[in-house]
Amino acid sequence: MLKKLAALLCLLALPAHAADKPVLTIATYESFASEWGPGPVLKKAFEATCGCEVVFATSEDGAALLAKLKLDGANAKADLVLGLDDNLVSAAAATGLFAEHGLDTTGLSLPQPWSDPLFAPFDWGYFAFVYKEGLKNGPPKSMKELVETPDGPTIIIQDPRTSTPGLGLVTWMKAVYGDKAGEAWTKLRPRVVTVTKGWSEAYGLFLKGEADMVLSYSTSPAYHISAEKRTDIKAAMFEEGHALQIEVVGLLKSAAQPALARDFMKLLLADAGQAVIPETNWMYPARAPAAGLPESFKGLPVPAKAFAADTKADAESRRAMIDEWLGAMGR
Repeated sequence: MLKKLAALLCLLALPAHAADKPVLTIATYESFASEWGPGPVLKKAFEATCGCEVVFATSEDGAALLAKLKLDGANAKADLVLGLDDNLVSAAAATGLFAEHGLDTTGLSLPQPWSDPLFAPFDWGYFAFVYKEGLKNGPPKSMKELVETPDGPTIIIQDPRTSTPGLGLVTWMKAVYGDKAGEAWTKLRPRVVTVTKGWSEAYGLFLKGEADMVLSYSTSPAYHISAEKRTDIKAAMFEEGHALQIEVVGLLKSAAQPALARDFMKLLLADAGQAVIPETNWMYPARAPAAGLPESFKGLPVPAKAFAADTKADAESRRAMIDEWLGAMGR
């Protein structure tokens, strides 16, 4: 008993190094923080010099991040929010919860100009429907062919209320069909196998063979090329063009560690951070790495036309598109 008490006293006398370290909390989506995502690599690189601990607080997807942020308000426990996109920046800014990032965002490699004092881009890509070779009748060559072919491929999509790809698809459909987007959703509905909360679940179901196609990105095949040496998973290119997504990071006004948060953002946008993005998040980096893109990205199809999100769109117009989707899908 005395030996146990002595051991306990020794433990209590030891300095609590971990407890003494400041903690940087980053709210992000699940796939970013997963063991195969960029989160662990960036965490290790940052912790090597910051004298701190990086903790990820995850939600299913980017839209779910914003929903949680609105719920928490000024009581949000995170320092950074990483994974909102250009479809959500106006709604995020309207919360009044974000501080100016103060980063140098010149020299970006985005397909369009970017200037926003609150949100800094860290990667971008094109939404696309991904399929495996051998698809009956081949992949659709346009959004209209996908929608209007009654015996066309089955698909898995994500919910626009919780997922940035889901919201991107809603805006993509609106760009193609305009006032007739509701009718298009009604036509497509019988071939929607399921609607998931986030991208990870949807893509996993597709790989298990639950549907012919899944809403993902034109860069998704790069993962299979690099990690699995597979070239049979491809992204269908649509004649009308594809919706563009730009993912961003933002600093909360309530951040307990604002200096560390800004340092992490600098790492993320520096060459070392951007070089991590392509083969972990499987997106294009916001600033081209000095070494260029990896081999897995070379030869990937690039849409002839892109639909950019309206970063100034108000919540009402976005809500109207989602309501149109809800009505047509019967959800």
